Amino acid sequence: MKEELINRIIKHEGLRLKPYRCTAGKLTIGVGRNLDDVGITESEARYLLENDLRHCHIECLNAFGWYAGLDETRQGVICEMCFNLGLARLKGFKKMLTAVETGNYALAAQEMLASQWAKQVGQRARTLADIMKRGV
Repeated sequence: MKEELINRIIKHEGLRLKPYRCTAGKLTIGVGRNLDDVGITESEARYLLENDLRHCHIECLNAFGWYAGLDETRQGVICEMCFNLGLARLKGFKKMLTAVETGNYALAAQEMLASQWAKQVGQRARTLADIMKRGV
C-alpha cells in the first residue's frame, strides 16, 4: 500500500487503539475496522496473541529473576497464567511462585489447583498444573 493512502485514511478515519462505537453504532477499532460486521481474521488474531505473549514473557522476565532459568515448558505455564490473569494477579500466587523458584514443581502444581483461579478456569488449570509438575 502507498504510505500516502494509508496516511490519508488515518487522517479521515482516525486511529483508535481501544474499541469504540463509530457514527453508525458499530463496534470499531484501529483505523475504522468494523468488528461487528468484519471482525478479524485468524491470522490477525494469532498476530495479536503473539504480541500479547511476547509482552507477558517480558513482564515475567522483569518480575521474576528466576523465570529466565526455567525450561521453556514451565516458562510457558507461567507466561500463560500471566496472559490469563495479568501480572498483578499472577503475583498474588506467592506460594506457587516460591515453589517454582525453588524447583518444587509438584508443590507449585498443588498451589495452582488450590486457587480460586483453578475453580474458575477448570480444565485449563488442571492441564497447566500437570505441565508444571511433569515439565512436558
